[in-house]
Amino acid sequence: MNELVKCLPSPTLPGLLPGPDTHRGWLFKWTNYLKGYQRRWFVLSNGLLSYYRTQAEMAHTCRGTIPLATAHIEVGDTCHLVLTSGGRSYHLKATSEGESQRWVSALQQAKANATLLMHHSDDSGDEGPGPQEERAHSQGALKTLASKLDDLSTCNELIGKHGAALQRSLSELEELRAPSDSTDRVKAVNERATLFRITSNAMINACRDFLDIAESHSRRWQKTLQHEREQRHHLEETIEQLAKQHNSLERAWRESPASYAGVERPQEGDASDENDEAEFFDAMEESPAFITVTASGNVQHKRSGSNQSIMSGGVPNDWTHNENDTSGTNHTQLQRARRTRIPNKPNYSLNLWSIMKNCIGKDLSKIPMPVNFNEPLSMLQRLTEDLEYSELLDRAARCDSALEQMCLVAAFSVSSYSTTVHRTAKPFNPLQGETYELDRLEEYGYRSIAEQVSHHPPAAAHHVMSRRGWTLWQHITIDSKFRGKYISVMPLGNIHLQFHSSGNHYVWSKVTSTVHNIIVGKLWIDQSGDIDIVNNTTKDTCRLKFSPYSYFSRDVPRKVTGVVEDSEGTAHYILSGTWDEKMESSKIVDSSQGCGGSEGKQKTVYQTLQPKVLWKKYPLPDNAENMYCFSSLALTLNEQEDGVAPTDSRLRPDQRLMEEGLWDEANSQKQRLEDRQRQERKRREAQANQALEEGQDMEVYQPVWFEKRADDATGDSTYIYKGGYWEAKERQDWSQCPNIFQGEMSP
Repeated sequence: MNELVKCLPSPTLPGLLPGPDTHRGWLFKWTNYLKGYQRRWFVLSNGLLSYYRTQAEMAHTCRGTIPLATAHIEVGDTCHLVLTSGGRSYHLKATSEGESQRWVSALQQAKANATLLMHHSDDSGDEGPGPQEERAHSQGALKTLASKLDDLSTCNELIGKHGAALQRSLSELEELRAPSDSTDRVKAVNERATLFRITSNAMINACRDFLDIAESHSRRWQKTLQHEREQRHHLEETIEQLAKQHNSLERAWRESPASYAGVERPQEGDASDENDEAEFFDAMEESPAFITVTASGNVQHKRSGSNQSIMSGGVPNDWTHNENDTSGTNHTQLQRARRTRIPNKPNYSLNLWSIMKNCIGKDLSKIPMPVNFNEPLSMLQRLTEDLEYSELLDRAARCDSALEQMCLVAAFSVSSYSTTVHRTAKPFNPLQGETYELDRLEEYGYRSIAEQVSHHPPAAAHHVMSRRGWTLWQHITIDSKFRGKYISVMPLGNIHLQFHSSGNHYVWSKVTSTVHNIIVGKLWIDQSGDIDIVNNTTKDTCRLKFSPYSYFSRDVPRKVTGVVEDSEGTAHYILSGTWDEKMESSKIVDSSQGCGGSEGKQKTVYQTLQPKVLWKKYPLPDNAENMYCFSSLALTLNEQEDGVAPTDSRLRPDQRLMEEGLWDEANSQKQRLEDRQRQERKRREAQANQALEEGQDMEVYQPVWFEKRADDATGDSTYIYKGGYWEAKERQDWSQCPNIFQGEMSP
């Protein structure tokens, strides 16, 4: 940001403009009716009048720039002058009449020079170097013209040579006296005349090509020149706006660091750069921030005198987020072409309360719901969608420090909620035995397989293997309740992550999701609760707190905070951000005990370095609001793919029909599948009862690709991938898979 607001230099021509800096000094500038005139440092340079709060600001922060070539200068009485440019007026006042006269003369001379320079640029067409591709095109055109010029030179030499030979032949023909030699001479003259005619035609064609190419490129260069002028004008305006935005961000950050995301630019006048009572610190200062943490672990940012603007929060290292990263882990750069859109969501009206009023206090997984409540993805696919930011784990696998690795793992655990902020529709409940695979080995280096291992209670097992140094597995059971005004979705179970090189084994669980405004109003979703991440290898811990939304709270909505501690309980990093936007980490350099907080809890004040961005959410695709607010990854999850298991969610007929907009047909298929599943469950229960009466053991349902074991880390019973899926896919041997999608999909 320090460099973004620097003023653009203008090209100079000998005799047109003086030196780079023609005039500088103090002037008073009108700000607003509250502040009146305020003292500013003005610099006139290369046809641009720039102003700063102080001379020291010239190194990093330009408050505004006025291009004099298009400005109108009006001289008022008693040291006043008005500059009008781009529909805005700047009222200035000098300290004396002599100083005012010097500024007016300098401004008028600079305006004349800038106008003359603009006219000279219009005539010469020399606007300086364009973009690299334009320069390459120009060089190619010049080479082509040079080649054509060489052809013309060659033709000119040939014409001179053949013309001289023809002239000699004609002279010899005139000197002939013996009739016997006339035939040979005439033949030689005809041959030389033919060569002369061919060469002349070649010369004419080469001249025509040269003119055509020159005219064509001349028109292109004129268009390019006009485009460059427009771009330069737009860039000047943009830089001025950036200066105001930067000033606004600085002011907002000093006033309320926790609410910087809500800063808006003022809409009128020049007041956006005017907060004259505030001090502005050099953005290069490494002043530490102070963060207060109560004994319970709740993190609070304490206002500090340092300018901790996130726009200048330090350079990311190898384990922080790099927004310019173009590596293969960027999910916006797919090696294989994937689909980027699905059919628009139909506009179906539905009385939600008429269906939900009889469900208060019940488990929603046991209540049949029409597809109108759903999105065209299954719960297995939503579970797989947690991998959208798998590059965080790729970077974590390369970390030498376990504590830095913990920060990235924590950011990954938060990133899985970013796709839910606009996704209030529920996914399809998977059928028992349903699977979903996601093979992104070529693009992102991982393979994922998920299976619905139980229907009541609904439970899914998930296993991901990455060749970039990590393995993730989880067993999640969903418990959902309708509370009258909102729906609570509580995922039960643990997520495991192990890195191959270090052996670090992390375990954490998910927080509660709540869908509000069920009865009236617009649906919205919130995440609340705590996530405790434990590194079972080193015993490092991280507690993330998801603050529930409150209308009366002054905190940023969807706020997440956390502290990373080593095995001895010493804090090393503070994590902060929001679960729908981004997460940052701040390294702790010092701590001290503060005064007692609320409820008798003692506060700990941490002094930290500037925050570093760990994760930032990808923007949603165009038209996302009409495509269930799916992310770029979500749009590809239900894409048809060859060779998948017959139990794969992509092959669900009701889900496929819903995606295609055929909701009535989808509801019919959904009813058929659910009836068939209920009949299958009753058949199993009857067989179990009969076996019990006969004193025999009845084998309960066994998943195909997962098996139940005791977890080594927690001791809880969980489902672990037993292998074989990818080998079966390679052989196309699906004989183990149940036929859960029986029947053909309606055309």
